[in-house]
Amino acid sequence: MSEQKEKLVQAVKESAQEGRLSCTAARKIAAEFKVPPKAVGEICDELKIRIKACELGCF
Repeated sequence: MSEQKEKLVQAVKESAQEGRLSCTAARKIAAEFKVPPKAVGEICDELKIRIKACELGCF
């Protein structure tokens, strides 16, 4: 796993609460790491973390 992906996974884990991550937080993480929102969505899928309150249908 690349170092950036490891940092991305860690950011998702730290932001998720009770196995859920808000859409706003997911998009913020994507912007911070300069990756498409889909990449954050794929990480969430791998970690069994659900996106909640999706605003734009990105996930």
